[in-house]
Amino acid sequence: MRTLREAVESGRFIVTGELGPPFGVSPAAVAKKAAHFRGVDAVNTTDNQTGIVRLSSIATAKLLLDEGLDPIVQMTCRDRNRLALQSDILGAAVLGVRNLLLLTGDHMVMGNQPEARPVFDLDSVQLIAVARGMREGRFMNDEEIKRPPDVLLGGAANPFAEHMGLRLVRIAKKIAAGADFIQTQAVFDVDRFERWMAGVRDLGLHERTKIIAGVLPTRSVKALAYMRDEVAGMMIPDSLVKRMTDAPDPAEEGVRIACETIARLREIEGVAGVHLMPVMWESVTPRIVEEAGLGASP
Repeated sequence: MRTLREAVESGRFIVTGELGPPFGVSPAAVAKKAAHFRGVDAVNTTDNQTGIVRLSSIATAKLLLDEGLDPIVQMTCRDRNRLALQSDILGAAVLGVRNLLLLTGDHMVMGNQPEARPVFDLDSVQLIAVARGMREGRFMNDEEIKRPPDVLLGGAANPFAEHMGLRLVRIAKKIAAGADFIQTQAVFDVDRFERWMAGVRDLGLHERTKIIAGVLPTRSVKALAYMRDEVAGMMIPDSLVKRMTDAPDPAEEGVRIACETIARLREIEGVAGVHLMPVMWESVTPRIVEEAGLGASP
């Protein structure tokens, strides 16, 4: 089985994927999606993404383990206080989960139950620090953990948000807190991403963690234009929308764009891997892994 830890420790190019848990109790739905991710090192399980209820990320991760995949549990601060967060870190670890992506979380006003009360007892930087302390054998109150969780810790980054300098400082804080890897927002504007990576290199951050760039294959002009116009934190050049619009087969063009993006990302100093996010298009993953040359054996 390919694993994220092996990829991180070996120094080879990392390939991770992302899987949205089902909206009900359906192990078969998870298994069906999991079959498309055999060629990657690890697979994220999202945590009530965009504030919409799904099967828990930890339960989904256990199903992925049963399918022979290495899961990355996404865990947000939105819905849990520090007691629940520490308990869930232990719970994930005891089930065999060895990777956590620790996030502040989308606000519930983005979802379909906006009346839900937020928690946000901690933010993502604080949660990474708490998880590192637990890995080293101490709870947040400094009490000893007899059998600490052995987990890799990750954080997220958006290279396309405003105030790039402040965003880089926040990434530096996550790395100082203990982040072993950073997964980024989906990259469509590679030129802008290259400028962000120059800032990462100027601070030496690429030498202290693994930067894994997001790639989101898109199969329709409508989806691409929606992300450009409606999704905060996305930066999509109009030229890509035109390219998809003019293509005889937009889905095929979407695959070509994803593979070209991966090729450019691999040439950028400090990029340690890619994170494939085929939203509602998991079946395209094996093709992109093959056509982008990501399927080499460990």
